[in-house]
Formats: sequence, C-alpha cells, structure tokens
Amino acid sequence: MINEQNLNSLSGANVVDSDGHKIGTVGQIYVDSDSGRPSWATVKTGLFGTSESFVPLEQAEETGGDLRVPFSKDFVKDAPRIESDGELSEAEEDELYSYYRDSSRSGGAGDDFAENGTGSDFGAGTAGTTGVGTGTTGRTFVDDADRDRGRGVGGDDAMTRSEERLNVGTERVETGRARLRKYVVTDHETVTVPVEREEVRLEREPITDGNAGDALDGPDISEAEHEVVLTEERPVVDKETVPVERVRLDTETVSDTERVEADVRKEEVELDGDADGRRGV
Repeated sequence: MINEQNLNSLSGANVVDSDGHKIGTVGQIYVDSDSGRPSWATVKTGLFGTSESFVPLEQAEETGGDLRVPFSKDFVKDAPRIESDGELSEAEEDELYSYYRDSSRSGGAGDDFAENGTGSDFGAGTAGTTGVGTGTTGRTFVDDADRDRGRGVGGDDAMTRSEERLNVGTERVETGRARLRKYVVTDHETVTVPVEREEVRLEREPITDGNAGDALDGPDISEAEHEVVLTEERPVVDKETVPVERVRLDTETVSDTERVEADVRKEEVELDGDADGRRGV
C-alpha cells in the first residue's frame, strides 16, 4: 500500500508492471488533500522520459525500491494522454478511471481496481473529491521540486532558498543608415588672362648721311604703298576633368553607459514556532 510516509522514496523510482518489466520512472504524484493518501502517479516513458502516463496508486505497492502496479507495460503506456500540469479535471479523472476499470484491456486488474471501494468513490466525479490542486478542487499536487525542497509532502530537514539574479547583456540593433552620394553643381568662375596686340605707330626720321642712299633710291615723285600685318592675342577657354580627392564612408564605435533597472525576487527564510533556541550546559 502506498501512503504518505513512503512518498519520498518514490521520487524518481522505477515503475514496473505486473510481470516485473520496467515501464518508466515516477514523475509526479497526486495526493488527496482530505485523506493525505496518494491517488495518482505519472510515469515517464519514451525516449529520455519525454512522455508521461497516469497510473492509479490504489493497487500499487513498493517492492525493493520499485513501484509495482497491477497493469501491463503496454496498458499503462496506452493510457489516455493528459497533460500533467497540476490540473486534472473531473472529466479527465473519470476518463482515466474508466480506462483502468476495463478488465478486457487490463488483463483482469481492472476488476480488483473497481471492487476496492475507493475506485468507485473516486469515479463518482464530485468536485470536492476528484479535483487536482488546492481549495475547491480537493486534491494536492506534489511534484519533484516540492519534494526536493521540503515544501510538499515529506522532505528532509533543510530547504533550498532561491533568488532571481539580473543578467544584463547587449544586443546590436540598426539605428539608421548613411549614404554617400555625389551630384553636379555649376560654379561661375572669372579668370584674368594677360593678352598682347599690335598697333600701328607712325614714325618719322630726318634724312641723314646714313640713310640718304635709301631715301634717294627710286623716282623723284611717285605713288607707293607699304603694308604691315597687325596681330593680337585672344583668350582661349578649354575645360578638362581631373580627380581631386577620394571620399568614403566609415564608422567608429563610441562607448557610453546606460542605466538598466528591473525588479528581481528572492526567497527569505524565517523561523516560526515555539522552539527554545537556548542550549543546555
């Protein structure tokens, strides 16, 4: 008979079927808050214990550290799938009891389960006797964490105090974009360029012994012409494109600090009771 005294020994124990074959390990236990007696246990099955099946503890017994149930391995693994999240509704419990009472599938174990009195009472489906949880539901759910910390049924002489710690990191997010774009503008420039030109100037020189020969050469009276070509410089404008500089975009990292605030919870332990803390001599 499984009772509240041997709950601690069942934590993580192997669950074996009526032939001694291992079904899985004990995951969670549900106890009746009125009587304190264990009613249901979940069995972790499948690869790495990823699946859980409910099994009743009415006909179960502890044998050599194992939890033996009067059902076959396949029968327990095929039980209705119900989430073991601490909430077992009346309809879900009725479904489980109906499944385990089916003697044609349980190999006769369902007959004994239905005849022991408690099976039919639990199958009645009243809210005050079949719920899971506390208060109006009438049953208490005990998981592995509660047993380990001494908050549920049983436990050792110490409890674990926990607290939340604030872990702050950084993440890089996009805050904006910068583009490098070039465009054409037109400026008007004025440049002063020096230029030269030729002008005609009339020069007269008197007849001297030095130029008398040139002056008397030719007829005495005649008509003649003499032509001089005049030149000047004019500004010539030409444009060429030349590279003047290279421009690129770059980024730089600037370090700064920001204040982060958050609420964290922690557990405190206090002594409550009438125990006298004085030591005898």
